Amino acid sequence: MKISEEFPSRYLKAADLQGREVRVTMQHVEKEKLGDEMKLALYFKGKDKAMILNKTNSYTIADAYGEDTEDWFDQPLILFSVMVDFQGKVGPAIRCRVPTAKDNRQAPKKEDPISSGPVNPSSDLDDSIPFAAEFR
Repeated sequence: MKISEEFPSRYLKAADLQGREVRVTMQHVEKEKLGDEMKLALYFKGKDKAMILNKTNSYTIADAYGEDTEDWFDQPLILFSVMVDFQGKVGPAIRCRVPTAKDNRQAPKKEDPISSGPVNPSSDLDDSIPFAAEFR
């Protein structure tokens, strides 16, 4: 029995990505209390889990889609994990990027069984989300 399955988080963790790049569509941003602080939580279409935004990810998205989070609605994003140094310790973190032309190559579409909308099967991205049960 895995403790993480018994006490699932409302928020994404780098481990949820299982080393894969995952394409998502942004839905909305909310301020939420996390511990003693108010944090920005980014929600995605067709998913229940949100990603807590840090400064790096916030500015990455703002550089592409604008500083107003209302403008982020319905925009694509790719999530991936990297190792980062945080408070003197190295550990996995979620990072995001805007899809490139290579990511957006057109190909015959098929329906994604996990989320609503089509999938690009020839893409280098793995759209089957490994954490679907938790993330959905």
